[in-house]
Amino acid sequence: MSISSSWMPFYRPKTDTQLRLFCFPYAGGSASIFREWAASLPAAVEVCPIQLPGRENRIRERPFNNVTPLVSALSSALQPYLDKPFAFWGHSMGALISFELTRQLRQENKPEPLHLLVSGRQAPQLPSAIPPIHHLPEVEFIKGLRQLQGTPEAVLQHVELMQLMMPILRADFALVETYTYTPEAPLDCSISAFGSLEDDNVSVDDLKAWQVQTQHTFRLRLFPGDHFYLHTHRIQLLRAVSQDLTHLFNRVFA
Repeated sequence: MSISSSWMPFYRPKTDTQLRLFCFPYAGGSASIFREWAASLPAAVEVCPIQLPGRENRIRERPFNNVTPLVSALSSALQPYLDKPFAFWGHSMGALISFELTRQLRQENKPEPLHLLVSGRQAPQLPSAIPPIHHLPEVEFIKGLRQLQGTPEAVLQHVELMQLMMPILRADFALVETYTYTPEAPLDCSISAFGSLEDDNVSVDDLKAWQVQTQHTFRLRLFPGDHFYLHTHRIQLLRAVSQDLTHLFNRVFA
């Protein structure tokens, strides 16, 4: 398997692509989360689910536990796919990765996304009010995962799966919990922030604060449900994503 195909195992090129949408998962998540998204998004959108090391087809690889080397690796791996207009979507940890990857591309004078869609994550300049858990003993770590609503309950209750997932979850939470924000100029792309009304850890104000990270338009999208509203309210979410991408088409490709 090539380097590029390991990062995007579900990538299916389309001849009429106008925009690539790179999708980044939450902590413990994988590329398969986004495998069915293409059917619900505009036909001109090429969905590119990103597979991070340590899961599914990359289970034997060591997961990243720091965002800086991860976005550097992503910048190199995705370079062949930045030849067409593109946007980033990320939920929770994925929102942080997509934001820092955008800044990495800017620093390297590479093409940047036209639009950033961030979900279930406070704006990066806001400090976390939640104590770190990635270093805790297993029982306390799992208890912390449940309290944070950061991992689906079905996964937490599956003993064998949790043994497999533990290194990935610890690495992912370390990546998020050791993140340090460095002030830079606002991004040159528009931003949509998505979130849920019953997420105990990410408030509406946390989402609104993403507005300072863009020089262009900002849109806030709120849905019913908890931190994992993207699963329980997938139809409504994808309808909103489609609307934002269509608006982008009208602005950029008109």
